[in-house]
Amino acid sequence: MSASSEADEALLSSARPVIAEHEDCEAALSDPEVLADPVRVRRINKRYAALAPVVAAYHALLAVDDDLGAARELGADDASFAEEVPGLEAARAEAAERLRVLLLPRDPDDDRDVILEVKAGEGGEESALFAGDLVRMYLRYAERRGWSAQVMDATESDLGGYKDVKVAVKAKGTPGPGEAPWARLKYEGGVHRVQRVPVTESQGRIHTSAAGVLVLPEVEDEGEVEIGPNDLRIDVYRSSGPGGQSVNTTDSAVRITHLPTGIVVSCQNEKSQLQNKESALRVLRARLLQAQRDAAEAEASAARRSQVRTLDRSERIRTYNFPENRIADHRTGFKAYNLDGVLDGDLDPVVSSAVDADEAARMAALVDGSS
Repeated sequence: MSASSEADEALLSSARPVIAEHEDCEAALSDPEVLADPVRVRRINKRYAALAPVVAAYHALLAVDDDLGAARELGADDASFAEEVPGLEAARAEAAERLRVLLLPRDPDDDRDVILEVKAGEGGEESALFAGDLVRMYLRYAERRGWSAQVMDATESDLGGYKDVKVAVKAKGTPGPGEAPWARLKYEGGVHRVQRVPVTESQGRIHTSAAGVLVLPEVEDEGEVEIGPNDLRIDVYRSSGPGGQSVNTTDSAVRITHLPTGIVVSCQNEKSQLQNKESALRVLRARLLQAQRDAAEAEASAARRSQVRTLDRSERIRTYNFPENRIADHRTGFKAYNLDGVLDGDLDPVVSSAVDADEAARMAALVDGSS
C-alpha cells in the first residue's frame, strides 16, 4: 500500500467512530425515555447536528472514491473516461481535505450558549462609555446572527455607560457546527482598547482607555457543576443605581459567594430577589465551569491547546481607533477601516480571522504531533 493510500485509509478510519456516534444519536432521538428528558434531548440534538457535516463529508469522499475508481478502470478502454480522471482526482483531494479539517479536535464547548461580561477598565467615565459601546456591538451582533440576548445585570455610570454588565446570549434552535454563541464569541475575551476624543475632553485630544470582556460557556445541566449545600453564602441588599428607580426601594439585590473558591457574583437588575438570585446562580455556574476548563487546559500539553483560545484574558486583544475608523485585532493581524460598521454589529469578519487562526493552529499541532 502506498503512503497516500495509507493516509487515506487512516483518514477514513478516524471518521468511522464519528459515523457510529452519529447513528447512536439518531437512535437515541427516537427513544421514548430520552424524549421524556428535554435537557438530554437538547444535548443530543446539538451533538447530532455537530456530527452531521463530518458524516456528509465522509460519504462525499466515499462517493468520489467510487467514481474515481470506475473512471480509472473504464479509462483503460475508453478515452472519455480517462479524461475524467484528473478532475475526479482533484475533487477527491478537496473532499479528503474537507474531511480532514472537520475531524480536527473541536472545542467541547463550541455548541454552548454564553454569558458575556463587560467591565470598564482604565479611563474612568470614558472607559464606561466604551464598555457601553461594546455591549451594544454584541447585542447587535447577536441580532444579526439570529441569537437572543438578555442583559442579566448592569451597573450604569453617571454618563450612561456601563461600569459592569452581564449579558446572556443564546442560540435559537440547534445551530450548526461553529455557529453557536460560544464558538463565535469565545475569542472576544480580553482587553479591548479604544482611542478617541472623550466627550469629557474640552481640548480635543485623543485619549486611550480600555474595557475588559470575559466570555463564559453557559452551563446546560446543573449537574455539570457540583455546588454543595454549604458552599454558598447569600447576602441580600438594596439595589443601587442612577435615577432612583423602584428597584432601589427593596432589598432585592443578591450577592452570592462561593466559599470554596471565593468567587463572588452580584445581580440587582430585577425587582424580584428570586430572579436576581437565579441570574447570579447562572453566572456562578458558568464561572465555575470555566474554572474547571481552565484547570484541565493547564494540565494539557501545549501542542494540543489552541493558540488563540489560550491567550491570557488580561492581554490586549483589539484596538478601536475612532479618528481613523479603524479596528485592529492584535492576535490575528486583522485590520479594517469600517469601525462604525463593526460597532453596529458587523463583527463576523473580525471573529472569522480568529476562527481561521485557531483552525490553522490546531492543524499545525496535529501535523506536529503526527510527525
